[in-house]
Amino acid sequence: MGRAEERRARQRGGRRAAPQGRSSGAAGRTGIRRLFTWKKIVGTFFGLCLLGMGAFIVLYMMIDIPEGNADAKRQSNIYKYGDGSIMARDGQVNREVVDLAQIPKPVQRTFVAAENKTFYKDAGVDIKGTTRGVFNTLAGKGAQGGSTITQQYVKNYYLTQERTVTRKLKEMVISLKLDREKSKDYILAGYINTSYYGRNAYGIQAAAQAYYRVDAEDLSVEQGAYLAALLQAPSQYDWAVASENSRKLVKARWNYVLDNMVEEGWVTRSERSGMKFPVPEEPKGAPGMAGQSGYLVLAAKNELKRQLVADGTAEDVKEADALVDAGGWTITLNIDKKKQAALEKAAKTQLTGRLDPKARKVDADVQAGAVSVNPKNGAVVAMYGGVDYLKHFTNNATRKDYQPASTFKPVILAAALEEQSETQDGRPIRAGTVYDGTSERPVVENGKKVGFAPENEDDRNYGDITVQTAMNKSVNSVFAQMGVDVGMDKVMETAGDLGMDVEGLEAVPAQTLGSMGASPLQMAGVYATLDNHGKKTTPTIIKSAEHRSRTVTMPDAIGEQVISRQAADTVTSVLTGVVDDGTARTAVRDNPLRGGQQVAGKTGTSDDNKSAWFTGFTPGLVTSVGLFGEDDRPPHKQVEMYGALGEDRINGGGPPAQIWSAYTFGVQDEVTTFDLDTDQGAAVKPTRSPSPSQTPSQTPSEEPTTREPTTQAPPETSSAPPTSEPPTETPTTPPPTKTPSNSPTFGIPGDPDDPDDPQLDGIE
Repeated sequence: MGRAEERRARQRGGRRAAPQGRSSGAAGRTGIRRLFTWKKIVGTFFGLCLLGMGAFIVLYMMIDIPEGNADAKRQSNIYKYGDGSIMARDGQVNREVVDLAQIPKPVQRTFVAAENKTFYKDAGVDIKGTTRGVFNTLAGKGAQGGSTITQQYVKNYYLTQERTVTRKLKEMVISLKLDREKSKDYILAGYINTSYYGRNAYGIQAAAQAYYRVDAEDLSVEQGAYLAALLQAPSQYDWAVASENSRKLVKARWNYVLDNMVEEGWVTRSERSGMKFPVPEEPKGAPGMAGQSGYLVLAAKNELKRQLVADGTAEDVKEADALVDAGGWTITLNIDKKKQAALEKAAKTQLTGRLDPKARKVDADVQAGAVSVNPKNGAVVAMYGGVDYLKHFTNNATRKDYQPASTFKPVILAAALEEQSETQDGRPIRAGTVYDGTSERPVVENGKKVGFAPENEDDRNYGDITVQTAMNKSVNSVFAQMGVDVGMDKVMETAGDLGMDVEGLEAVPAQTLGSMGASPLQMAGVYATLDNHGKKTTPTIIKSAEHRSRTVTMPDAIGEQVISRQAADTVTSVLTGVVDDGTARTAVRDNPLRGGQQVAGKTGTSDDNKSAWFTGFTPGLVTSVGLFGEDDRPPHKQVEMYGALGEDRINGGGPPAQIWSAYTFGVQDEVTTFDLDTDQGAAVKPTRSPSPSQTPSQTPSEEPTTREPTTQAPPETSSAPPTSEPPTETPTTPPPTKTPSNSPTFGIPGDPDDPDDPQLDGIE
């Protein structure tokens, strides 16, 4: 075989072998191509898309818009003074939700310009950004960027902050549904109210207060742009703590927001050019519960809860507790900042600053409470609950476990006048009516002893004295008999009408000593009703209470006429005598700050010196001050106050009246006088003393009416030798600040509750 033939043979063999080899190689290449052909790749892609779409449709159908999570709903309650400034917040989250309408439109738009310029046009979801976020999450980089305002609101309000694909998908589905079902304003309001701004401020209202000390409705565009810029990095961008670089960044962000607003046509270029960066205020600790704030907050919460039950919003106290404690309330109190500060100062200078438990152990057991009320509208303008809410949790201003003692005596007289009651022998009870003031004199009804014979303070015998003098001197035996003359059921009924809590109390003569429990708040209400000429005045601490989901209308503090004007005014007239010629004269009458101010009031000192009171009023301000002996060690039992402040006994005419005077005369704007409708004058006394042979039932009980009533009491005459005691005559016109010590009087014993009286040694 030649070489040519051999070559051709090889070629033929190769061609014959080639198909097998080519077949094997081609088969391999064809298998890969068959698996990754462009048709299959495109088909697979669309298949996956369809599968994803199907899965998304299933998710869309399965996932509903849930209830908001508890943390996002939680708000604090905001408590404000009467002038609108913030007093305190309570609750775990510093958030106060406000309606979008309360936020200026340009301020609303700063958030849109900062976060999502297409907010008003998009469907609630940024597909590109969300997809990027999902891939970042899968790659372990966390859920990053790409969220619309709607998505951020959904994350804040409906979901959690966890970084998972599942949460991201839920966020997208809920956002799409929310955008279809709710308005853009609804979503924007939710976003602004749930976002965190730093400084422990959740929501724009808390942020506005934290950074600029204003409400959200008063924010400027510049301030709104700063708050919107904060949301990107609240802690880093807080101007007060930001580094130089962070300050540059937040300023750049602020400019970015405003430039976007110009771009969107929400701010003109000329307006933009005139805007300056609004440097925020320095951080300030959130108003808390220390000092008096806690007492005020507690009193306001309790009043609101009672009203929620009263108006049917809550079925019971438990439900009312839940409604209030859930937060979201803005409660404005009637508290006047000036008067509140003055009352706190008076308590400190006249009492707490003088207590020295190291020198006198009993000083640690002295508690004080006080309430000041405007009698014209019932507003509680000041309240003192104790030295500090965080140190003594019981509010001494509202506690009613101590006896009001002789501050109850005006109630007995009010009942007598209202009922037009008579003595046992049928004489009308008036300021000039004469009673037997003998200590431990048995009380008589219809000629029979009723088994009650109270001791006067220091067991003093006063003999035959007028009702006026008995009130001035706080004579127990007189008012015990008067209570029976009126009828104790009528006395207790009048007490209830005036504002005391007498439900379940027995109508027995012993109640004439003020042996029931009462609070400074209650006693302030009683005397406010007297000051308001007999119209029921209920002290109220709440001016308004607002919540986004409900409206609460507080009841009118001024009610009906519970006793006649003449009865109320006559009691007021008599109570001026206590100040000008009785147990409160040293602390009140002779106070250099008085300046001629007309005052009515009553002291009280309870059994065993466990409480001491002064409740007094001017024509426009009623204040009740109580001191209470309470063991500073658990279980905090009631204890005596003998020896406190280095005094033998704490009397109503002592520290309580001193606190009252320092406060009242310190806040009075002008000198005023009472406008009284009474024919008995002010602090009237009879024109003559009864003869020794006469008994109360035989002695004329009214002063002679042979002349027209005057505004000045007629002089009292007596055959008793004169003493060096100040005269008992008390005019209604402003009295002198000092009465000469050598002025004669006519045999009236020393004041039972006068701390300057050396004979004091008993109980009023």
